[in-house]
Amino acid sequence: MIVRMRGQIAEVAEEAVILDRDGISYEIMVPGYAVCELAACRGQTVTLHTLEYLEGSAAGGNLTPRLIGFLHPEDRAFFETFLTVKGVGVRKGLRALSTPVTRIAADIEAGDSVSLARLPGIGRRMADQIVAELRGKVKAYACVGEAASAATQSGLTDEQKDAIEILVAWGDSRADALRWVARCAQLHPGLAGAEAWVKAAYRIKTGAEG
Repeated sequence: MIVRMRGQIAEVAEEAVILDRDGISYEIMVPGYAVCELAACRGQTVTLHTLEYLEGSAAGGNLTPRLIGFLHPEDRAFFETFLTVKGVGVRKGLRALSTPVTRIAADIEAGDSVSLARLPGIGRRMADQIVAELRGKVKAYACVGEAASAATQSGLTDEQKDAIEILVAWGDSRADALRWVARCAQLHPGLAGAEAWVKAAYRIKTGAEG
């Protein structure tokens, strides 16, 4: 099974990316939360942590091999756990991951069915089912996010921290703001002023950066 793939992002669509590797182009399905970040990496080399599955009907002899890619191995592990919930298939599960895994895991552990019900394709009944089956099983994924956010924030400049506070004040989550600013620091380390960091972060958010 292919568990990791490194290559250049050639194209980014709503639910998948095209990864060029050794002269071969692979279509890899990705969760919604990763699309904007991967769009910002267009033309760059990235590593995706992958799963393989067969889509279609075995009875009808119509099975299509698919690859699913995640930004972090923890996200892949969470997705495998997420799929154990009755009624959550691969397509539904990917659509539901429109926000970072760490936030979804935290909502599950908090029993926050209201927030989970807002995820694409997840209504209140399914949200209750997810909490019932996974609460107590995904705490590690929420804790990973908290630790990563703390570590990231500790290495930020005052201007970057100010930019994050502005983004949060405008309605973005702190986890998203941290991730976007961290990505900006990789792409444009010489930015000066909180306003410049905010503008760059929004280019990452919208996928305009690349």
